[in-house]
Amino acid sequence: MDPLSDRDLERYSRQILMPEFDVAGQQSLAHSRVLVVGAGGLGCPVVLYLAAAGVGHIEVVDDDHVELANLQRQIAFTEADIGRSKAEALAERAMALNPGVTVEPIQSRARQRWLSRAATRNHLVLDATDNFQTRFAVNQACVDASVPLVSGAAIRAEGQVAVFDSGRTGAPCYQCLYADVGEATLSCSEAGVIGPLVGMIGAAQAMEAIKLLAGVGESLTGRLLLLDAWRMQWREMRVPRDPACPICGD
Repeated sequence: MDPLSDRDLERYSRQILMPEFDVAGQQSLAHSRVLVVGAGGLGCPVVLYLAAAGVGHIEVVDDDHVELANLQRQIAFTEADIGRSKAEALAERAMALNPGVTVEPIQSRARQRWLSRAATRNHLVLDATDNFQTRFAVNQACVDASVPLVSGAAIRAEGQVAVFDSGRTGAPCYQCLYADVGEATLSCSEAGVIGPLVGMIGAAQAMEAIKLLAGVGESLTGRLLLLDAWRMQWREMRVPRDPACPICGD
């Protein structure tokens, strides 16, 4: 790997100081490519934290535009961004934070065929979407490409985060956790969401991504963290692989 510059050593010094991370961890981040699906409440902290940490290339895909009602929780945007592409505004903000990384905005709906191609060119995928149809499509792409998926969700005052790494023997995929739920689900625009919740879940997703890319710590693979923000209570559940899963089962 290419050596870090003096400027990089200073910028990332607080990470490099940790012996389990060190220069090797920073170099791994610099040479990593990740795909972030969604540039909303979860996508904003995910992309900002990954860019700040020095992840070399980040693709962020979203076909939506910034609205006034987004500003309560989508902290990368300002009133001046209203009407702009979320993907483009978020990429611009992330590269202003760290010009040493590349954040590529893709203003498009994340459809299955595109996701399948995108997953193969990235080391990791982060799902920051708000609907099951897209989540299932992201999961399918990650299973097909044997690429780890860091999944997050938040609604009302409840959040969850998990890692699905189908490349690991016996590890579940997202659909092992959720059967096809159809259309009977609520979005944030219908059920509401408290702003800091998406920051907490997005930050947890970014942390899991950094651990996986740098090869440090123990990932959430096979575990699901659930947050009740009103009580500030985290719970952990084990997620077994479903042998009858239509995506990764036998």
